[in-house]
Amino acid sequence: MAATDQIAATPTYDLAKEFKEFEESKMGVKGLAESGITSIPNMFIHPPEVLSTLKKPTSHTKKAIPLIDLSNLNVPTKRQQLVEQIREATSSWGFFQVINHGVPLSVLNEIIDAIKAFHDQPHEVKAKLYNRDNDKQGVMYQSNYDLYRAKVATWHDSLTIWTAPEEKRGKEEDIPEICKKEMAAWESHSSKVAEILLELLSEGLGAEAERFKKLGFFDARLLVGHCYPYCPQPDLTVGLKPHTDSGFTVLLQNQVGGLQVKHCDEWVDVEPIPGALTINIGDIIQIISNDNYVSVEHRVLAKASKEPRISAVAFFNMNTNAGFEPLPEILSSDKPAIYRKSTMTEFLESFYSKGLDSKYFLKKVKIVN
Repeated sequence: MAATDQIAATPTYDLAKEFKEFEESKMGVKGLAESGITSIPNMFIHPPEVLSTLKKPTSHTKKAIPLIDLSNLNVPTKRQQLVEQIREATSSWGFFQVINHGVPLSVLNEIIDAIKAFHDQPHEVKAKLYNRDNDKQGVMYQSNYDLYRAKVATWHDSLTIWTAPEEKRGKEEDIPEICKKEMAAWESHSSKVAEILLELLSEGLGAEAERFKKLGFFDARLLVGHCYPYCPQPDLTVGLKPHTDSGFTVLLQNQVGGLQVKHCDEWVDVEPIPGALTINIGDIIQIISNDNYVSVEHRVLAKASKEPRISAVAFFNMNTNAGFEPLPEILSSDKPAIYRKSTMTEFLESFYSKGLDSKYFLKKVKIVN
């Protein structure tokens, strides 16, 4: 049956009831996939206008997000070249990949294996960590963090571990033993990469190297281990719907693929490159840079691959009480601020009032002339 035929034939159903039953099962989409289903529940079926964008064009020029080699980072005569490469990448794509970033391949392999091992556990074991209370923070396992705010669910499960600030930090005893050591190593190494890249981004704006660090971009840190399991009908749903992120992110993906970035109204695959890290600057940096850097939509496709897509993501952001606005030192009479001053509290209130979205907050704080 064609996807459009199935959607047309889908009877009216109680979405809230289906969400509730799924939530109470605490089995996640991996549990659904392992139950032997051959068709996905109605709550995962996306509308035709979304599904139509999943179809690949019959022919197009192959695009790829920028790939930046950091091997010359400590060569003084080469640093400016790196700054310019990153500035160009973030002003047009908002995403780029880095290689020779200093993180040992063993650390990268081990974190992917550890996240997979966590999600491979019986759902009764993972259910002990299941929680949807955004105020709880700490350590959580969940499927679709915005389940009740979204109109349709997506095909992924997540392990979330807060590492800063202290009041949100996950307790050592709550972090699953199966991935505890690997998560600690991933946080340490991804933080070093983030610090290097935020310095280069700051220099690309003509500001001092530590400007982003001083603004507090390491004050709120979050580690997420996503699992996108086998999906029997990947043409009817998505792994993660189109959205933009708030803060700066460092992402590692396994070789299954599925991540896509929107560039010039076209969805471009972020091809897995062994050992590479994928970088996304996020909405807050777009505001601070006064649109010199752009935050872009991205999504993850659902796949019929028996091997799940696994990703490790490190998020870096300001703490709840922080304020932000375009950097004064990059403004002039010719280039005035295009965003008003705002706070992380305002951003989070907006974020938690709806499901994953794209640039909703940027539109909200943009100054209309």
